[in-house]
Amino acid sequence: MPSAPMDVEAAVVEAKGDPFRIRTVPLEEPRPDEVLVRVVATGVCQTDAHSRNQDYPIPMPVILGHEGAGIVERVGSAVKDLAPGDHVAMTFPSCGRCDACRAGSPANCTHGFELAFGASRQDGTNAYGDGVHGHFFGQSSFARYALANERNTVRLPDDMPLELAGPLGCGMQTGAGAVMNSLEVGAGESLVVLGTGAVGLAAVMAAKAVGATTIVAVDINPSRLALAEELGATHTIDASTEDTDKRLRQISPDGYHYVLEITAQPRMLALAVDHLRPMGTAALIGGAPAGTTAPIDMNRLLNGGRRLRGIAQGDSVPQIFIPQLVDLYRAGKFPVDRLVRTYDFADINQAFEDAASGEVIKPVLLMN
Repeated sequence: MPSAPMDVEAAVVEAKGDPFRIRTVPLEEPRPDEVLVRVVATGVCQTDAHSRNQDYPIPMPVILGHEGAGIVERVGSAVKDLAPGDHVAMTFPSCGRCDACRAGSPANCTHGFELAFGASRQDGTNAYGDGVHGHFFGQSSFARYALANERNTVRLPDDMPLELAGPLGCGMQTGAGAVMNSLEVGAGESLVVLGTGAVGLAAVMAAKAVGATTIVAVDINPSRLALAEELGATHTIDASTEDTDKRLRQISPDGYHYVLEITAQPRMLALAVDHLRPMGTAALIGGAPAGTTAPIDMNRLLNGGRRLRGIAQGDSVPQIFIPQLVDLYRAGKFPVDRLVRTYDFADINQAFEDAASGEVIKPVLLMN
């Protein structure tokens, strides 16, 4: 006989744009390949806000949250690499069976989008009751317990602060992974980061760690630009008061090896391509509403062998890359603590307001 569902306190969005409401929702026991995690902390990401506002159509009511960290409570019978008591970070889901997954690229999983935004397991079932959808990014971590899969749960050293570990599962690994995995930025190379939120600042920190010598941070928030400079940016541009195009050409007239576009503004993606040196690469990281298009100068892209690509989750293999980020943090080379402000779980709506206003870079909710 299956066990009765457990009652879980969760922050639920009932309809498009609604505030989060704390309520109790039934949750099934883990299946053989699943892991039940007692959530200790979870980051707030722009993707959660996009989903709440239906920029990505997702079934509602729903439990969002996808930067969870906590302690394993129970594991399914087929789980081999995790055990109760393990400290873990949760990350993006993948199917484990498609060509991309089998090639070692789970961030590009064929089924990745539906697993992240479908608000159900891959077989269409839902472990949550009372008509509430879960499984957002395979975790729905805006709750005191999250049901994840062995593939998107990463064991951590016990001394890694869980309130800092959660953001490693999405925003931090996306920005740092773009630099270190996707583009393989090397010592002495140049990089422009358009947007200095959590993802952009993670890219700045990673670029400094790998020895890039020209790191340009662009934003409209002076305090974030000041922090970017402290974290490794060699130049900053305040796009609210400066001509970004002109300043970029002044800093490096020949263009840049790499430009990361994180703002999800079409004109900024066009700008990214315009400022590539020959053989340079522009990378789109920021998530725009479905159907957004950008005007790209096709001849600029064609001549000089310039490249434009998309990057999801920093092309990371989380079980390998998240521990590497932990090691960088412990070595003082990836100070994610500089980006974080913590909030009580009950203050989730305030955390979202502060993130939207730009007052806070990375809100993290504490469940205790």
